Amino acid sequence: MNPIADFVKKRRKQLKLTQEEFALSAGVALVVIRKIEQGKENLNLSSVNQVLKMFGHTVGPVSEK
Repeated sequence: MNPIADFVKKRRKQLKLTQEEFALSAGVALVVIRKIEQGKENLNLSSVNQVLKMFGHTVGPVSEK
């Protein structure tokens, strides 16, 4: 899996939320949560950030030094 998929799934489970409940809380469609947790690569960045904001995080550029 990819790090974002692992992170979101782990944190959602810590909150004891189903994918559907979490999607509702994050304000995204259920399919967005499923795609993130499955590690799909063709995701809308703003949707991913909307989900990550639930945990105080966002996706952004990182130096590969």
